[in-house]
Amino acid sequence: MPELIAKSALDGKSLTLGGVTLAEATVGPIHSVAVFPGGAKSTAKGLKSLGLAMPAPNSFVEKDGVRLVWTGRDQAFLVGVMPPDLDGAAITDQSDGWTVLSLAGGAAVDVLARLVPLDLRPAAFPVGQVRRSQVNHMNAVILRTAEAAFEIMVFRSMARTAWHEMESTLQMVAARAGKKI
Repeated sequence: MPELIAKSALDGKSLTLGGVTLAEATVGPIHSVAVFPGGAKSTAKGLKSLGLAMPAPNSFVEKDGVRLVWTGRDQAFLVGVMPPDLDGAAITDQSDGWTVLSLAGGAAVDVLARLVPLDLRPAAFPVGQVRRSQVNHMNAVILRTAEAAFEIMVFRSMARTAWHEMESTLQMVAARAGKKI
């Protein structure tokens, strides 16, 4: 039987221009958690073993490198660990379907603002928040992980296109600021 080797969508690419770093993030397994009607209590009990609880809308919670990212009503992505027993929810492995890009640095907001139809000011999108939106034409889940840092989850099939769009925008922002490219 052949041995299959898991590969990242972007081979661990990383690029720094003008003090902003764009990189493929390694986040570990990603599982969708969709709570069944009436399953909130048993799901909460299972998540408690990780020290987590279902996140409020438009937010994520994390502990010890494990995240639970809101993705919709009674839905979240469990990122970074295999799921515990969650009798009250449907669990679906999404690991091969998503790529995560990190964007960090002083002008990260300027780069992302050219690609997403969101208000990225800290008052409207503070640290710890998540939005489902688009990066140009691609569906995405966008997390604000720090004042000047984001993680952008896109479908794996769109990883190279997302990279190209973000790299081009990063080059434009760096050039406009007079930074060496």
